[in-house]
Amino acid sequence: MRQRRVIINTDAKNEADDQFAIVHGLLSPTLDVRGLIPAHFGTRRSQRSMEESREEIDLLLDLLHLTGSVTVANGAATALPDEVTPVDSPGARLIIEESRLATEDDPLYVAFLGPLTDMASAILLDPELVRRPVVVIWIGGSGYRGYDEGVRIEFNLSNDIHAANVVFGSGVTVWQVPRDVYTKVSVSYAELEEEIGDAGPLGRYLIKQLHEWNATYHPAPIESRSLGDSPAIALMLFPGSGNLRVRPASRFGADGSHLPGSNHPIRVVEEIDVRFLLADMFAKIRAFGRKHP
Repeated sequence: MRQRRVIINTDAKNEADDQFAIVHGLLSPTLDVRGLIPAHFGTRRSQRSMEESREEIDLLLDLLHLTGSVTVANGAATALPDEVTPVDSPGARLIIEESRLATEDDPLYVAFLGPLTDMASAILLDPELVRRPVVVIWIGGSGYRGYDEGVRIEFNLSNDIHAANVVFGSGVTVWQVPRDVYTKVSVSYAELEEEIGDAGPLGRYLIKQLHEWNATYHPAPIESRSLGDSPAIALMLFPGSGNLRVRPASRFGADGSHLPGSNHPIRVVEEIDVRFLLADMFAKIRAFGRKHP
């Protein structure tokens, strides 16, 4: 079976959606996961956020019976201090190493489910990287279509604005999934129970941790959650599952606003095939549960 080489960079313990994306990626036979990179998610909830992401990845690998079978390279523990200083890490070095193996016929896809710190650091450490066939898929930033997304800066962007400006200004190939798209991948508690409630310890953990996150952090009554990181996996499985529009790259202001930027062309995902995404993920989790009850 032909495979697509991918790296998944994830702030895994930040919310309850990264877990679904990681599992979906690892259960997909056409994705050759070259490594998982635990990412930081700022300091608002934890002073050791990257380490917590690493612990969550290790837990998921255990549930998947993949401990020791998948490379895990820690990312940066903090955001970039500015736009010229990298935060070196094993994760950034892994991106560089894998980028050197990429060819036009076998490009490298790097999915970022949190901040772009490790991609920016890799570019600053090895500027030639931007000339290699590397596709950066980023779940982050506000949309461009004028919808009311609230006044808060988008979370993944807020955790490293310097990094986003480095990546968007570099000329590397970027596919951006902004907030007005990724928030539309919602699942309900009832749907999760029906689809993966009997999928063994893995299915039960995925549901349990989602309920717990909502109960702890969501201020209003709710019985659903957006699996907002999962579009990155769908795009790596089948790039045609997204509608992508080419637009010039922005810079990001301190408040997350779009400013005139480098004008390098990027692709912005304006729509994702949610039916394909969720049906494929649920089917793979159920199949795993049957094999490992």
